[in-house]
Amino acid sequence: MSDERPIAIQEFLIASVVRLILDPNAPPARHIAVGMASPIPAAACWLLKKQGYDLRLSLLQRQTGGPFSEGGRELFDLAGQGRIDIFFLSGGQIDSEANINMVGTGEWPGDKVRFPGSFGSAFMYMATPRTILFREEHSARVLVEKVDHISAPGISQPEVWRRGQAQALVTGRCVFRFDGTRFILASIHPGETLESVDSNTAMSYLTPPNVPQTEPPSAEELALLRGPVCDEMLGTYPDFCRRVWGREATTPQETMFA
Repeated sequence: MSDERPIAIQEFLIASVVRLILDPNAPPARHIAVGMASPIPAAACWLLKKQGYDLRLSLLQRQTGGPFSEGGRELFDLAGQGRIDIFFLSGGQIDSEANINMVGTGEWPGDKVRFPGSFGSAFMYMATPRTILFREEHSARVLVEKVDHISAPGISQPEVWRRGQAQALVTGRCVFRFDGTRFILASIHPGETLESVDSNTAMSYLTPPNVPQTEPPSAEELALLRGPVCDEMLGTYPDFCRRVWGREATTPQETMFA
């Protein structure tokens, strides 16, 4: 029996991340790492694994069978050695130069709103060839012209070493590509318009003459996401699986870390 549930916006984001990972014009993706609190990138990577792509996947938040015995330190070592090809970052604020802010808003260190903190975002942004930015919320308070504090810079001076930069920004309304200096609107999700994107975006960006709709996940991708991918994620991201797919952790292994 086919699954006739409507496609959730999170599934559009997951599919968009998959398309970016597989972009033939981008550097190769052999080893992908996913940090903490990143269920959308994690789902995209699991979807690729379930489709049979030959990828090494390192999930920092995976509670069992994870690749690291010492957590972030090993992740940073691999990135510094050039052994991670793609990483994912988000932010309380993201601006027109792909800077991200994970500190807070207002005067230092964020006397209005405090965000979770930067951890290793600056290092990973500089050391990884491709960084895909993501943020489910797309609003003018998130996508700003200039972040209050730079946790990780999207652009560096020519004399500053960095291995890569942002490839794109995936949000709940659209996908932006980043060309090294600015964001370019690449596609808009169903239900959104150029006007709805613009009215909810405070950062500047380029709009090409023809902007397509975001490609939806295929029936095969939806079946994998709602079945085997969710099975893999229940123990690590139970709230996300419940919110998006209506699934509850039921086995001892699934509920151990819920």
